[in-house]
Amino acid sequence: MSPIDNYIFRLSDKVTRKSVSYKTRFGITIAADLYLPKDFDESKKHAAVIVGAPYGGVKEQGSGIYAQNMAERGFVALAFDPSYNGYSSGEPRHLSSPDLFVEDFSAAVDYVGTRPFVDRNQMGVIGLCGSGSFAISAAQVDRRIKAIATVSMYDISRSTRNGFKDSFTEEDRNRILDAVAEQRYAEFEGNPPALTDRGAPIGFDDQTDPIGREFGEFYSTPRGYHPNSITQFTVTSTMSFMNFPLLAYMKSISPRPILFIVGEHAHSRYFSEDAYESAAEPKELYIVPHAGHVDLYDKTDVIPFDKLEAFFTENLKK
Repeated sequence: MSPIDNYIFRLSDKVTRKSVSYKTRFGITIAADLYLPKDFDESKKHAAVIVGAPYGGVKEQGSGIYAQNMAERGFVALAFDPSYNGYSSGEPRHLSSPDLFVEDFSAAVDYVGTRPFVDRNQMGVIGLCGSGSFAISAAQVDRRIKAIATVSMYDISRSTRNGFKDSFTEEDRNRILDAVAEQRYAEFEGNPPALTDRGAPIGFDDQTDPIGREFGEFYSTPRGYHPNSITQFTVTSTMSFMNFPLLAYMKSISPRPILFIVGEHAHSRYFSEDAYESAAEPKELYIVPHAGHVDLYDKTDVIPFDKLEAFFTENLKK
């Protein structure tokens, strides 16, 4: 579907969408979209779901699709741009940080929980891709989050430190950190921030590795392209993710429930499976048949929205 007003999806006639903004505790102004059911009664208290975008994504893409679908099912839903990215504030642009991106979820809870039509005891989160690890990390310390769902989760701290499928050696890691250290000198001396690898639009062809092609077919075609979603971050952001594990205290989330959703054929499946094993009850690992990683960003005929609705209805609307 071609972009509509810079959104990769059409606005449903069953919801309303309002652009909103609020500040994080770091003083960053977050740009977000609030989705409400069309027949919404503001005089009553409602359950709310906050949706975080894939790592490198923005609210006009997958997270907006999820927020819209949850609003169609009766929830107050919020999709936001991460700090330093999208239409949210922060300089230099495209900075990435575990602390900042975890705070983005708690700041969203601050905003949603102060809406007069939201029940503060009925707030949950959905984290897509990298936001899955940020959502879990936020829930470890923010007990206002009552239920957590991840979709195609990436543990960004683990993948940064250890590489894909934990393939890095100590020499690999040190080589990366030495390059980052040199880049810090360069930027301190006035050079512009360097960004990781070449981002969207990502060139791909029949010879491109399957993972690269999967991301390219989303971020670099009309299917998912958005000018704010360049899928790159500052090189110097790497240090923080190597130093601060995101999922160290997952067991402390219990007895609040976690739902891990992942595609049967997702290259990232091991992140969800390992996190599921590490989490305490109640927890569930839900495998979407025949789906890959990126399929669950936008393919509404594949995304298990009925499962998400049942999960949040059971665990929030009590």
